Amino acid sequence: MTEVLKSSPENELRRLIDIVAKLRGPEGCPWDIEQTPESMIPFLLEEAYEVVESIEDGKQEDILAELGDLLLHIVMQAQMAEERNNFELRDAIYSINEKLIRRHPHVFSDDNSQSKRIEDAKENWERVKKSEGRKSWIDGVPRNLPGLIRAQRIQEKASNVGFDWDDVAPALAKSHEEIDELLEVWLEGNAGRSREEFGDVLFSIVNVGRLMKIDSETSMRQAIDKFDARFRALEKVFEAENRDIEAASLEEMDEVWDRIKHSVEFRK
Repeated sequence: MTEVLKSSPENELRRLIDIVAKLRGPEGCPWDIEQTPESMIPFLLEEAYEVVESIEDGKQEDILAELGDLLLHIVMQAQMAEERNNFELRDAIYSINEKLIRRHPHVFSDDNSQSKRIEDAKENWERVKKSEGRKSWIDGVPRNLPGLIRAQRIQEKASNVGFDWDDVAPALAKSHEEIDELLEVWLEGNAGRSREEFGDVLFSIVNVGRLMKIDSETSMRQAIDKFDARFRALEKVFEAENRDIEAASLEEMDEVWDRIKHSVEFRK
């Protein structure tokens, strides 16, 4: 990995803050100057997903670069807030420091009776958040999260008060029940109900995955990546055999797909 550390983290953070302030200043970059907190949202989301992708790829230089890009957005948002006299970056850092200490009494408290079990720590985290003014145990899950992530987070929060299955089996049975209900309304030709029941199926499957200790969003991304790779391989096979994929029947494509699926490269 390329050597990049030139000074202390504190000095480099100060340098980034100064760079962003200059970009936003009177003699700065026109594009940066015209940005607002709202206009930066799509770029912030894109950078967050690029961090996720680089972590999953496991390429450390990419992770380093993408974390830097994400940090830029954090500093940029804080800079715009400071310009409006709302808060400064140091306020955001102070806030998270205090929150972490407050929500980890088993680490920062002098009370040695505090449990250090993971399950107890998670339950205590939610209890402290509830005491901070949240009205519901399932508050704090952003509505704009991807659906699978939001579903799993809400289920996890409901589980903290005991609203949960004790085992995978009943959750799996519930999924089969939801699939039966979906099929029933679909055969009736009820499009509106079908959409609703399809959502129930997805929600129930996420619950099964959660109880199996499977992250649904990660699992879905892996499934998409697998399909993507196999379909591209399918196209290459047809091209190599001088066959027109658009003219091929589903049976012909399935035959090639099965060959790809059972090849050494894709046997995963």
